[in-house]
Amino acid sequence: MEYLLQNFDVNFNYQVHFTTHLFDPANECLRNYLHHQAVTAYKKKLLVILDQGMADQHPGLAGQIVAYLRTVDGFELAPEILTIAGGEAVKNDLALFLSLVNAIDKYKIDRHSFVVGIGGGSLLDLVGFVAAISHRGVKHIRIPSTVLSQNDSGIGVKNGINFNGKKNFLGAFAPPQAVFNDSHFLTTLHPRDWNSGMVEAVKVALIKDVDFFNWIDEHATALSERQMEPMQELIYRCAALHMQHIGNGGDPFESGSSRPLDFGHWSAHKLEQLTNFALRHGEAVSIGVAVDSAYSYLLGWISEKDMHRVIQVLKTLQLPVWHPLMEQQNGDPSPVIAGLEEFREHLGGQLTITLLRALGQGEEVHEMHTDKLYQAVAICKALQ
Repeated sequence: MEYLLQNFDVNFNYQVHFTTHLFDPANECLRNYLHHQAVTAYKKKLLVILDQGMADQHPGLAGQIVAYLRTVDGFELAPEILTIAGGEAVKNDLALFLSLVNAIDKYKIDRHSFVVGIGGGSLLDLVGFVAAISHRGVKHIRIPSTVLSQNDSGIGVKNGINFNGKKNFLGAFAPPQAVFNDSHFLTTLHPRDWNSGMVEAVKVALIKDVDFFNWIDEHATALSERQMEPMQELIYRCAALHMQHIGNGGDPFESGSSRPLDFGHWSAHKLEQLTNFALRHGEAVSIGVAVDSAYSYLLGWISEKDMHRVIQVLKTLQLPVWHPLMEQQNGDPSPVIAGLEEFREHLGGQLTITLLRALGQGEEVHEMHTDKLYQAVAICKALQ
């Protein structure tokens, strides 16, 4: 039997910029980037989608954005900035999703133009997915506004929305053209959002970089007190580790079952869903990191001292380490632990969970013992 074989590589590259007051007329960061994307033959278009919460917290922001982008040669700004609600609810709103697709059509945003998402991780997930499926791929720029999106979700390659009650069931791997982290946007965050975003740094440090974990431990009190200088360093180092993994991990689009960066996440996704997202993503991940660290201790992989240290860091960062849904419910299994199979389905293939062989060293396993999980949950409950 004859057959044809096609093989090709697609090269992706994008920059993550760190700045403050991005839309100040004196800040050349975004202007210089766009200047290098312009062409002389025609004007490219820009469509801005802004988080309503940011617009409320930063009065006059929309006007600043318009004034700034109108000074960029080679680009034409769409007639309106689309201001939409932020938060997880936007990823459950199919009508909103379609309205944004229609806006790309209405304003003739072609594949040489840019959709600019400004907001938290949920808004960026939605906007990135809208861009990915319109015209089979419109370029998008991310301007994350939360700790979680600046150090993790906003600098990665994934986009998506929720469907049929399942988190990120619809989505696409579509790298941004560029990311711009503005630390000024963090100054108005709700304390829960400031705190919960830091857990992704704890997570990646625990599985990849013990020196970074030691640094977080040393600066945990300052971080919880909203000191900006250590927060800027935490975001930079966390983003660097995440990008290193994406670029050097060999599986940026997750075609296999291995997702080491999802340490602590198998339970977190289910906890978010079961609490109707009353738990922030980072709060749910904190609980997952605590439980999986306790489980690693029960396997004999990390010492009791190290387990206590992990949990104490999370508590110093004002994050939870336990939730009653992790326990058996009136004799029935925990609905979270029962969701392990759903996590396997999301990954495809065999169940693959990252645990801690040591602080700074993640290791994958392909089964979780229910009795040990309940023991780990009990440990976290006692330490909460």
